[in-house]
Amino acid sequence: MLKSLHLRNFTAFAEADLEFCDGLNVFLGENGVGKSHLLKLPYAVMGALAEPRVDARPTKSALQRAIGEKLVNVMRPDSLGRLARRQRGRQRCEVGLTLGGSRTPVSFSFATQTKFDVILDEYPKGRYRHAPVFLPTRELLSIYPGFSALYDSRHLEFEESWRDTCQSLGAPTLKASQEGDAEELLTPLEKLMGGSLVLESNGRFYLRSKGKGSLEMPLVAEGVRKLGMLARLVATGSLGPGTSLFWDEPETNLNPKLIKGVAKAILELASKGIQALVATHNLFLLREFELLHASDRFDETPCRYLALAPPLETAGAGANNGVVVEQGNSLEEVDPLVLLDEDLEQSDRYLDADV
Repeated sequence: MLKSLHLRNFTAFAEADLEFCDGLNVFLGENGVGKSHLLKLPYAVMGALAEPRVDARPTKSALQRAIGEKLVNVMRPDSLGRLARRQRGRQRCEVGLTLGGSRTPVSFSFATQTKFDVILDEYPKGRYRHAPVFLPTRELLSIYPGFSALYDSRHLEFEESWRDTCQSLGAPTLKASQEGDAEELLTPLEKLMGGSLVLESNGRFYLRSKGKGSLEMPLVAEGVRKLGMLARLVATGSLGPGTSLFWDEPETNLNPKLIKGVAKAILELASKGIQALVATHNLFLLREFELLHASDRFDETPCRYLALAPPLETAGAGANNGVVVEQGNSLEEVDPLVLLDEDLEQSDRYLDADV
């Protein structure tokens, strides 16, 4: 699990020190403030440390290349140095992560002219045990057939996180003797989905419901497909106690009813020891998290909110101090006004309009 993240001169961030809980962590703010970057950066680093191709006791040079390549493949810049904050002259980006279960933090740096390899300052001596899971804004079940094979054999302009997730979706399910925790997690997910997810021998996913048979994934509502991804990742053991789930704007393309189901599913996972890190600018989802967290079912689940605001312009030269980050264990401790202002402004316009 991700415990802390230190940034200096990374994309839009001049300097930031972020702290995370073991339950639900929500990045909130308007578009363009770096929410997705704060998901992809730790995901890429944790993914590189857990990569099966990396030796059990990797060398420093092997990890430097693995982390650098994973960052480029996940974030898709032309070169690694493009992730350094844009300012006059050469800049050096510094990144530090503290992971649960590891006594040694991960810290590295790179410069604006760097192509691939990072420079490691600190790193764990062994491979990270829990590979992270990343869910993009769209569901992947309907494009799963053949995607991983195509990605590995052709040059595709897709983030490597898509390929990683498709490989996890296609992994074999757990044996009956290992299904204890998974079954407890699957039951509420399948109730929300109205059935169970199955991968048939033709390489396609289907939703199987009692009395209704099987339905092809492209014919299933997108919100149900998103819940299906969670269910499959739980069934394969990719999501379980001690793992981390990164999810970018889970509310995308969903109506409010399905957003409520997704919010509940995320908190169900968080309450069972799966760290959830979610980025959103959707006020409905944010309120749903708050309502659920206030209920008896989830009131003891740790929650943390990280609000991002656009850089503050400094007088004179037009420079800025980077994205502003506020963080706390409740919405009252941060400033989500960028979401509230637009919602309230729309309400005022609606009341003033003659409709």
